[in-house]
Amino acid sequence: MKKALIVSKTESGIKAISSLLSNEGFDDIVCTVSACDAEAKAREDSFELIIINTPLDTETGLELSVSCAEKTKSCVFLVVKQEKSGEAFDIVDGSGVMVISKPINKRLFANLLHYSAGFKNRLIPSIEESEKLRSEMEEMKVINRAKLLLIQCLSMTENQAHRYIEHQAMNMRKSKLDIAKQVIRTYQN
Repeated sequence: MKKALIVSKTESGIKAISSLLSNEGFDDIVCTVSACDAEAKAREDSFELIIINTPLDTETGLELSVSCAEKTKSCVFLVVKQEKSGEAFDIVDGSGVMVISKPINKRLFANLLHYSAGFKNRLIPSIEESEKLRSEMEEMKVINRAKLLLIQCLSMTENQAHRYIEHQAMNMRKSKLDIAKQVIRTYQN
């Protein structure tokens, strides 16, 4: 199921973009008129594509497009008037936002959708691996902090502290991270 978020202040803009997306196989299309509501929806749900049809009521839409590109895994398209496209491109350049000029060329739109979907599919494994490594590093920091506290407070060696955490984890059927957090709570300050 392909899911998209459309942000547009006009009903005609929503209808036109919805039609283009439906033709490309998007079957779950969420629409909103405000940037604030769009940011909330983007945080709450996962969209393959976010399209911002500028201008919006309270802002140009440029800030929203960059924010969505930074904070979500969605492809972000920014639809702007032809005469504003160069300026918009200069502002969002480097953020991963694709700028599309109005009126939207159907064939170009379809090509951009396919290109961005393929590019996203190639990047997702790298992003997931990066997040996994970041999580593992955070876990290691907590475990090392617990080892340090055991060394300082109980005069253990590093190997003894390591074995203590592993042994407690096995005996209590908990993860080493849970035991480390427990050690930190016990011996901190």
